[in-house]
Amino acid sequence: MGELILMKGNEAIAEAAIRAGCRFFAGYPITPQNEVPEYISKRMPEVGGVFVQAESEVAAINMVYGAAGAGARAMTSSSSPGISLKQEGISYMAGADLPAVIINVVRAGPGLGGIQAAQSDYFQATKGGGHGDYRLIVLAPGSVNELANMVMDAFDIADRWRNPVMVLADAVLGQMMEPVDFPEEIVDPGALPKKPWATAGMKGRGHQNVVNSLYLHPEECEASNLDRMARYKKATEDETRWEEVQLDDADIVLVAYGTSSRVCRNALDQARDEGLKVGMIRPITLWPYPQEPFDRVAGDVKAFIAVEMSTGQMVEDVKIAVNGRAPVHFHGRTGGVLPKVSDVVKVIRTAAEGSDTE
Repeated sequence: MGELILMKGNEAIAEAAIRAGCRFFAGYPITPQNEVPEYISKRMPEVGGVFVQAESEVAAINMVYGAAGAGARAMTSSSSPGISLKQEGISYMAGADLPAVIINVVRAGPGLGGIQAAQSDYFQATKGGGHGDYRLIVLAPGSVNELANMVMDAFDIADRWRNPVMVLADAVLGQMMEPVDFPEEIVDPGALPKKPWATAGMKGRGHQNVVNSLYLHPEECEASNLDRMARYKKATEDETRWEEVQLDDADIVLVAYGTSSRVCRNALDQARDEGLKVGMIRPITLWPYPQEPFDRVAGDVKAFIAVEMSTGQMVEDVKIAVNGRAPVHFHGRTGGVLPKVSDVVKVIRTAAEGSDTE
């Protein structure tokens, strides 16, 4: 065990970034993630880093582009509408093969919506969001401790694949307090592997590095995209993560991530007390999405139930993963309303009886 600290989720994000060697942050205020820039604005000067409250979300993401291009570990954070404004810059970063970490503490939408927790940015995070052929590696924590540790992992993953990584939290995880077990090791940015592609001066090289996503010749643009797709294929093999809960004997399998998975754990326990054999698959990477656990159990279970804080987004990936081998049901609440344990249990009972829960 490392250093155990009771922290609010948003503050844990900021502290984790500092400990991971992040030395540049640019952002713009928006509820419910404002504690991230507030906390990091105090910590960055203490470690010799740079904090910028930009004039807009568009400016912030482009500042992160510049810092990442120069080789720094860089991060931005926002909440749903702010992430929408950053999408062009995120696509540019992916197109320029730049590693950075993007935090989305999701709130209800569309539009201004509300400041309560939601999971309705799933499509935006996992299906592109911006323009062109690219992907974000998307991590979905289920606790404040996991949130902090995933932020630290995100910087390593971003550097490993030279691609932006998104940590998809929500207003519950951002605002709640839980113990955080920080690793004992604090990353020294100077000890990190060098980035020979970075625009940080020639340093004895006979050429200048160029960070760019513009290709005027179609064949060059295609080659760049195909090279990126090859890296994504390898990332799918190496980075896919999930958790299994009582899956071995399950007849009904809940599928949920983040805050919804916390509700589902309680619903699973209650259903088990009633004699129902219920398990859960909790995707930890939302992209790449875990296929293996579905392949292993899909032919043996009565049904899958996707539980989300949305009108139904991840359920599409559940259906793709199941590929017609079992019924896929959905239960969701939206607009900032959280699923209730009692309602999830009702859906489990109905699915166990073989009825349609939709």
